[in-house]
Amino acid sequence: MQTFSIFEPISDQLNQVDDRLKEFSETSDLPSLKELLTHAFDSTGKLARPALTLLTAGFHPNNGAKVVTMATAVEMLHVATLIHDDTVDEADTRRGRVTVSSNWGRHTAVLLGDYVFAASATYVCATGNIRVIKRFSETIMDLSRGQMQETANSRNIQHGMDEYFERIYFKTASLFSTSGESGAILSGASESTVQSLKTYSEKIGLAFQVVDDVLDITGTQQAIGKPVGSDLLNGVITLPTIYAIEDPDCREKVELFLTNPSNTELHSEIVDAIKGSDVGEKSYKFADQLIEEAKLALKPLEDNDCKKSLLDLADFIISRNT
Repeated sequence: MQTFSIFEPISDQLNQVDDRLKEFSETSDLPSLKELLTHAFDSTGKLARPALTLLTAGFHPNNGAKVVTMATAVEMLHVATLIHDDTVDEADTRRGRVTVSSNWGRHTAVLLGDYVFAASATYVCATGNIRVIKRFSETIMDLSRGQMQETANSRNIQHGMDEYFERIYFKTASLFSTSGESGAILSGASESTVQSLKTYSEKIGLAFQVVDDVLDITGTQQAIGKPVGSDLLNGVITLPTIYAIEDPDCREKVELFLTNPSNTELHSEIVDAIKGSDVGEKSYKFADQLIEEAKLALKPLEDNDCKKSLLDLADFIISRNT
């Protein structure tokens, strides 16, 4: 199942978002900034978050222009977080392309991320909705907190499931939640509908990150656009690793690697061991449970094309391989 078929009900609006992102990246009168923005927005991925904003607005007649503006802001915020994440992680590539930090330097990357963060806020302000503006601001705080938690707990295998899910809520699911909630709010939907769509969006956001963490181990570098096992290399303890270290032998190897992350042979041995275990299956089972909870949140809502797309999007998230 491809995202273009899932997003068919909002294809025109999603094209408007894409056009506005392109316009933003090309309008700077500072050549060096224009070059950086063009690079950062040249590969915007699946546009899942802005699509979520547009789809959740489809349960009540609404001002489409404001929803498109919000959807644009959501993707800009996502791009800003990727620029900063790649800088913190010292990543060389993202989606198979060089990162801003590796090509232009970490200082430039931090400044560019800050610029895009600030620009995204101006788009949200244009909606004129104080509730949405406040939630967007809180989301930026959540994203920063999630990254700080990840950095603070790096290479610490004492933190288990509770810490992991708290961290991925702040780092990933919060923006998904805000994407869905804001679309519903701006459409003028009832509060019960807003809450249902917020819950749905948070659940698929959590599932999205769990699947991402599995693919980091089981995927290929070509498919995921970064080296396999990058999380472990960076000392980030994800759900597959939490499951894997339940085995004493694997735990010992992981502990040894985290004290000596330059041991590439041991890293490969751990990755191969996790691939050959039931860790991936257990992690997917957890993600599938989250997807079912997301679908359940949609049950009270009227049946329409946007609801069908949201259900299909949930299925896509659990089945994707990139």
